Amino acid sequence: MTFSTKLKEEIAANKTSNIVMESELASIIRYDSTIKDGKITFSFENGAIARKVYKSLKEVFRIPINIIIRNQKRLRAKQIYILEITSNTDYILHYLHINKNLDAESLISDKEEVMGFCRGAFLACGSVNDPSTSGYHLEFVFQKKKDALFLDKVLHMIKFNSKVLKRGNRYMVYLKSSEEISDMIRFFEAPNSLFYFEDIRIYRDHKNMLNRLNNCDLANQEKSLKTGQVQLDQINFLKEHDLISLLDEKTLLVIEARCKYPEASFQELADIITNESNYKIGKSGVNHHFIKIKKLIDSYQKSIN
Repeated sequence: MTFSTKLKEEIAANKTSNIVMESELASIIRYDSTIKDGKITFSFENGAIARKVYKSLKEVFRIPINIIIRNQKRLRAKQIYILEITSNTDYILHYLHINKNLDAESLISDKEEVMGFCRGAFLACGSVNDPSTSGYHLEFVFQKKKDALFLDKVLHMIKFNSKVLKRGNRYMVYLKSSEEISDMIRFFEAPNSLFYFEDIRIYRDHKNMLNRLNNCDLANQEKSLKTGQVQLDQINFLKEHDLISLLDEKTLLVIEARCKYPEASFQELADIITNESNYKIGKSGVNHHFIKIKKLIDSYQKSIN
């Protein structure tokens, strides 16, 4: 079972208030039903969602509902749950404001209504990637652009930074931020799915942080190696041209430490010199001595050219 399916089943299993229940139904009828010739028809592959819609319709409208279960054996065996409403359909559509050209603010104003509408939209046409197997992505897919724009407006009303994208002949409303997807799952009131998502997210963020630190350490080590080799070459130049005697005692301490520890960073050299001699020095002090060495070499080379 995919993470997306588990999340939908957790949402479907939750008991909700009548306001949330009605908003869920409004969203599911709007996005995942066929309305034709005075009949509303639903077709679900997920039994939990089919039971959720059936119970909600019964509780809110107390109407007879035809149930048809079909066994599909093409590609893979599965059951299709078909719900049909043939009575009071006009009243249901009017009560839930289906097919009314209202904007999001006037149709959905209460926080519970927004929650129910978003939960219903996810049950109807939503999916979310498993954070352990791929990148972070939650989406709603619609046949009509106006439906995508409507949900996008609803999500922005509750401060989600969703985007709308055309994909083929369909329209997708999606979230890519791991923080926003986590907030959405929390908004759905699905704690088990939220704990799973957060555990994976924390693990991945921690792993990424360690990788960045390791990469930074490797880069610093490589930089220290290159710097150390340049300085050893400078020291050898001084020795070959009898220039060492022109340096003061403290600079000679720095040269001695660099020859003993060619891979050490400036800070490590400073600590070594401070611990092994009476000369207390810092990272900038070490750098100052090597600047002095470089100036001596430059001055010598100019004098012989």
